[in-house]
Amino acid sequence: MLSNTSLKSRDNPIKLIENRVAIAGENSQLSIYDTYYPATRVALSSNHLLYCGMITGRKIMHGATEKPCEFRPHESFVMAPGERVYIDFPEARLDSPTTCMTVEIERTQVARVCDLLNHRQPRDNELPSWDYVPRALHMPHGIHTQALLERLISLYCDDHPDRDAMIDLALDELIMRMLRTQTRELLLEEIETDSRPKHGLAAALQRLRDNLAQPLDCTELARSACMSKAQLYRQFKREIGCTPGEYQQRLRIDRARDLLARTSASITEICLDLGYRSPSHFSRCFKAATGETASGYRARLARDAPADGALTVGSRTP
Repeated sequence: MLSNTSLKSRDNPIKLIENRVAIAGENSQLSIYDTYYPATRVALSSNHLLYCGMITGRKIMHGATEKPCEFRPHESFVMAPGERVYIDFPEARLDSPTTCMTVEIERTQVARVCDLLNHRQPRDNELPSWDYVPRALHMPHGIHTQALLERLISLYCDDHPDRDAMIDLALDELIMRMLRTQTRELLLEEIETDSRPKHGLAAALQRLRDNLAQPLDCTELARSACMSKAQLYRQFKREIGCTPGEYQQRLRIDRARDLLARTSASITEICLDLGYRSPSHFSRCFKAATGETASGYRARLARDAPADGALTVGSRTP
């Protein structure tokens, strides 16, 4: 992924903590950061929207979100202009550096993409229009976003005469994906903070959250949203990115993770409390969603601890 000749200077790093290689585009800039030694409290900020993607290793991000969060490969971390985070590198080594990419994106490009979406893909009247809310966003990303980030790196390193135009098109897509994720998170946060749903989709989401262990009843769910089942499914797919059943499954797995981390309840107790038919059914669903078994997840949390001997270093600004 990072073998292009434009990035060859990474082979001779001049710093062990956040060695940076930057490649400028016409309206944006790509940076690759390698860290070869454990470090703590490395500050990061930018005057532009900063889209970060992990490549190898693990970081702990502090300051931009309510709680510190782990940042791993196949995840994105988006920082608002002027925002500052502090980063720990618990696993960085000389033979296995922690590596991430960042792309600085102009605010005007984000605003242009919002205008395009409001014109081409307007949201339902009861929902807010497309707009970027300047705040941190930490999210797993799927294979399409991963492929897009890899393509962006290749484009920045390309000498094609249309390189800058192709970079801007790829960034437009990245911004669209980010906006869809952010509007989804804001909608779901609204459900958690407002006791009275403001629209039909919110009512359906609230009902699922309040009845997490109950079997899914799409007829009752549509009735609570004051819409047909077909309308309900369309709104779920458009705004949440999945069906009501898939969303219920996500909620159950999230709740299971929380219980496994915070309580001593047995896995059997957890699965029955969440409405699963049997421990084996729960185990299959949990592993499909997380890539590890429930017992393995609990054991990993128990043995994970901050690394000793970390350095504390100064700040950086892309």
